[in-house]
Amino acid sequence: MSREWLLTEDGTPVADTLVLSHPEQYERLRTVCPETASSAVLAGDPCWDRMLAARTYRDRFRRALEVGRGRRLIVLTSTWNPESLFGDDGDDVLPSLLPRLTSELPTDEYRLAAVLHPNIWHGHGPGQIRAWLHRARRAGLALIDPLEGWRQALIAADAVIGDHGSVTYYAAALGTPVLLGAAPLSGLAPDAPVHEFVRTAPRLDPALPLRPQLETLLDHHRPPPEPAEFTSSVPGQSATRLRRHFYDVIGIPEPDGPAHLEPLPLPPYEPSVHTAPLLVLTRLLGSGEVAVTRYAGPIAPDDDTGEAHIAVHEDTWETDQLDLADVVFRYSDADDPRFGSPALWTAEVLDRHPHCALAAYVTGPRSCVLRTRAGALLRLDSDSGTDADPAAYASAFHAWLAAGKSLDELTAQGLMVRTGETGHRVAVTPV
Repeated sequence: MSREWLLTEDGTPVADTLVLSHPEQYERLRTVCPETASSAVLAGDPCWDRMLAARTYRDRFRRALEVGRGRRLIVLTSTWNPESLFGDDGDDVLPSLLPRLTSELPTDEYRLAAVLHPNIWHGHGPGQIRAWLHRARRAGLALIDPLEGWRQALIAADAVIGDHGSVTYYAAALGTPVLLGAAPLSGLAPDAPVHEFVRTAPRLDPALPLRPQLETLLDHHRPPPEPAEFTSSVPGQSATRLRRHFYDVIGIPEPDGPAHLEPLPLPPYEPSVHTAPLLVLTRLLGSGEVAVTRYAGPIAPDDDTGEAHIAVHEDTWETDQLDLADVVFRYSDADDPRFGSPALWTAEVLDRHPHCALAAYVTGPRSCVLRTRAGALLRLDSDSGTDADPAAYASAFHAWLAAGKSLDELTAQGLMVRTGETGHRVAVTPV
């Protein structure tokens, strides 16, 4: 709300109507540019109303991003000016933050997604954006559609790392915990609610370990009431108010019947396929029970312990790591003709990589087929739905055998795989 955006060069308003979502905006408009106050219409926020209506589908939006039981979705969002999270004025926060997030957050306990302002995509081009984020995407980052998918990602999020942009403010309005990775105040009106939000919201400290900061945020979050209050003073009414005004402007009668907004669509399923090599730490907890912690980075956090091995997707860009891998895995349908069969593919992998101890062919969200170096061909099936990656079951199985434990014990009683605080019961069946 500045005069240069509201008036033409000759001092006349640029628009016949300025749609506002809250009376607070009208008061600021009247102060900053009284010439435009008569054109203001309080009509709410259709974007906000669509999100409110879609909150009931949060679990579906989370499943679309493969965020199940025991997993948290962290959304990173950036607006489009140089001081933003993805800006280049001073600290280039997001590109330096992503490798640390993928290395410090266990892949089975956290999912990362990025929402970048459409002008970032337009200014740099989709190819450049994907190139900059390529390593993070191979480590499991979901790159969200900037026009059609960001609202659903916000609804699904457990926490947001953002800046002074509107997406961050919408997240706070939804009651989602927010950490500010960039917090410039210079471009914000001092009397605007977003200014107070940016001034007081928790800050991310890039110099400190990231996971403790996120866990502290999640454990102690108390949603501030102001973002929801100031996002719209008439929640749920924008369709009715906007349609009424549009027909008044046109000068024809408004249609009978209620006005509706298009519901938010269900996003496509986007599983977190990790083609970056995974460092896997395992601990045997008891009879048939193994804890698995996987990181998409070469070095685990100092506070994590366990027996280590390397698990590598066959399609990794780091092809030199395949000859060092203890576990090689891939995802495909069981009847995919390109691989012959899970039995044939697993045999080929062990023949091609003589130092590999286990090959795992993930056939779906609950199961995989694996072959051991000793020649045993087995099927692992979970009753935990889509809450874990079956490749994690393969790593747990490998850890069990590497510790000298009995295969017969697993085929008799099954395998309990723990990722974080979540347990997954897995049946082990010879093929």
